[in-house]
Amino acid sequence: MDIKQYMEQVGQQARAASRAMAKADSATRNRALLLIAEAIEREAPALRAANQLDLDAARAAGLAPAMVDRLTLSEAAIATMVEGLRQIVALPDPIGEISGMKFRPSGIQVGQMRVPLGVIGIIYEARPNVTVDAAGLCIKSGNATILRGGSEAIHCNRALAKLVKEGLLGAGLPENGVQVVDTTDRAAVGAMITMPQYVDVIVPRGGKGLIARLMEEATVPMIKHLDGICHVYIDAKADLQKALDIGFNAKCHRYGTCNTMETLLVARAIAPRVLPELAKLYATKQVELRCDPEAMAILAGYPHLVAANEEDWATEYLAAILSVKVVDGIDEAMDHINRYSSKHTEAIITEDYTDAMRFLREVDSASVMVNASTRFADGFEYGLGAEIGISNDKLHARGPVGLEGLTSLKYVVFGHGEVRK
Repeated sequence: MDIKQYMEQVGQQARAASRAMAKADSATRNRALLLIAEAIEREAPALRAANQLDLDAARAAGLAPAMVDRLTLSEAAIATMVEGLRQIVALPDPIGEISGMKFRPSGIQVGQMRVPLGVIGIIYEARPNVTVDAAGLCIKSGNATILRGGSEAIHCNRALAKLVKEGLLGAGLPENGVQVVDTTDRAAVGAMITMPQYVDVIVPRGGKGLIARLMEEATVPMIKHLDGICHVYIDAKADLQKALDIGFNAKCHRYGTCNTMETLLVARAIAPRVLPELAKLYATKQVELRCDPEAMAILAGYPHLVAANEEDWATEYLAAILSVKVVDGIDEAMDHINRYSSKHTEAIITEDYTDAMRFLREVDSASVMVNASTRFADGFEYGLGAEIGISNDKLHARGPVGLEGLTSLKYVVFGHGEVRK
């Protein structure tokens, strides 16, 4: 296969399809989503069989447990994909919405209309659910999309691509409105990120290596996040039970996700009470605790303790490892977060309103939480139906990227024959 020629054809087809996707009405786009959801439910056994081929190959290749976890398409994951599509259907259609209409002294009215971005290229590793989440959001927002999944999920992604195509055609939309790149050759990525004539924006979802490569090579704008170094700060005025529940869930619910806590900060006044109790919980999951000297002294005798070094504070582990630091209070906690955070998600556990509001205002991350697990930083949990990714950038979208993040605004003007004098 000539990869450059193949990707050129994919790009041309996406650009042509984008015009039909943009002008399709809301009912048609929703119909496609419902048909895809029905097809996924119907073909669940076949999807799991295809996924098993990918899992067998991944384990034979020695892929890391976190990667295998992302690759696994369980019954619950399939149900979540279907529910996500139906949630997207229920969301208001942003396309064509006009806002901010104002009369100008000249007599004209000026406002803004929400419109699709055009063609969105999505590059992701391992997670087959992204194929459906991304396709659903792009269809609903009137965009065409090119999906390049990781080679680890090629069998499952091919099976999903057939179902997406079935739904598009059943609703009268172009089958090329969603295209899954049907090659594992890495050159396809290089071609896609350098086709601004066909692709309007790239959304990469993968590890640091992928993002770093794209940041260096891409000539197409990106919506991205490099990593997820997320913090939980337990304030001196925290409720102990909330601290235990959230501190455990934020780390141990899943290790291989970008919204998993990687550093725990604890106020000195409460550390002797909360850290031993949390250490007992972490020990049940064999979580390694990389502690600063003060935390190490408090937890002396507990298993799985390692002295933290400078590199640990800036590391996204994606594993059963947690950095732990005792801080004087909220100011030192926020200083640490603003120095080491990847600006993804941070949480404070506190019953103090003033501290909570300071944390919300002063921590410069895409999601900032009070008394909630960082694991909620997710488009599905935020009510977006699904997410196409999470952005640590401030332009053009920030945090979980749903429908509005896949649109832009153009100015619209209504006149009554006015001419400029």
